[in-house]
Amino acid sequence: MTLRVLGVDPGLTRCGIGVVDVERNRRATMVAVGVVGTSPEQPLDQRLLVIAEAIDEWLDLHKPDVLAVERVFSQLNVSTVMGVAQASGVVIAAAARRGIPVALHTPSEVKAAVTGSGSSNKEAVTKLITKILRLDSPPRPADAADALALAVTHAWRAGSGAAVASTGPGNSSLTPAQRAWAEAEAKARRVR
Repeated sequence: MTLRVLGVDPGLTRCGIGVVDVERNRRATMVAVGVVGTSPEQPLDQRLLVIAEAIDEWLDLHKPDVLAVERVFSQLNVSTVMGVAQASGVVIAAAARRGIPVALHTPSEVKAAVTGSGSSNKEAVTKLITKILRLDSPPRPADAADALALAVTHAWRAGSGAAVASTGPGNSSLTPAQRAWAEAEAKARRVR
């Protein structure tokens, strides 16, 4: 059975969207990727409408089994956090209208799943998601790569995350990537 996941890296200026199909053996294949952009000169309601209409189109076209969205996290720039939260709300509501389950993942969970380290930079995520999906060139901009990484992270977590979580970050039978994943999950649970 193949799981189709639509990943969203929410933002008002650039909202990354990526769709992947992931097989039981964790082999992931990109279906589509893109970025929805809005101008800061546009009124907020119009910016959110552009994102809402794009998400509606992607959901209707690709019919994902689940939606994976980056969890809003605290930053120093409150206006950026607000814009991400507003875009996330529009995306989550679009999925809810269709009865599509939504999963939220922190940036450190995604980095740990894709690179093996929850503190990797965007370049490392882009490089490894390009390799994981067997792409000829890296998805650009980084928001597109992040959306694909979110989708892969969710599929891998849905398929094998329970075993990793139950063994815990200190279990020596885990691979370094599994240990990093378990540590990122444990940290995310403490933050909530």
